[in-house]
Amino acid sequence: MAQARTRLGIGIVLTVSLLMGAGCGGIGKTVYLDLKQKQAAALSVDPEPVRIVIEAFEDRRAEWSRLGQRTHLWGGVTNFNVAGERPGEVVAQVLADRLKTRGWKDRAWTVRVVSSGATANLNEADIVIGGQLLDFSVNAKSRIFSTVVSANTKLVITAKNIGDQSSTTRSIEGAQRETVFWFDENDVQRLLAATLKDDIDRYLVDTVIEQKTLRPAR
Repeated sequence: MAQARTRLGIGIVLTVSLLMGAGCGGIGKTVYLDLKQKQAAALSVDPEPVRIVIEAFEDRRAEWSRLGQRTHLWGGVTNFNVAGERPGEVVAQVLADRLKTRGWKDRAWTVRVVSSGATANLNEADIVIGGQLLDFSVNAKSRIFSTVVSANTKLVITAKNIGDQSSTTRSIEGAQRETVFWFDENDVQRLLAATLKDDIDRYLVDTVIEQKTLRPAR
């Protein structure tokens, strides 16, 4: 009986090890993340009469070919990126979606995004927002019975006021980290999206729009 139990225990350990090895061996594939989030409707139905144009953010990251990777326990990696592999465009669109629903003072604003490489028509804008991505990354490291996921952002956001030709520049950094027992690729997507949302939340707190001009909050 004791010998049978020993064999059974060894069999269970081998089975679990094989399953974990199969689930944790990276093959160098790329997982594309969707960072768009559903936004609650603004309190006011009509958008503010201010025309805001958002240009794609300039990608100044040291590692621009991917957002990051998952390092698997038994070797190999899985890479992370955004669809189209243009994070600067994704950040601009996420910012625009937020402003269209719940921007400054919890109101909707008239926002338009111009594609990467294009510049805004100043005759069709009151405020032009753009900037740089200095860090926009997410990584996961698998360990025995857990995976550590970390996201880091560093954005420089510049707003140009067309009326008086003034400008406002804000530098915002964010970081979040969590440990999960059962890893899912959605954990990576959710954490980076949440970090970006916090960056945008802080930008809205730090700035105001008065008389079609964006300025630092007093």
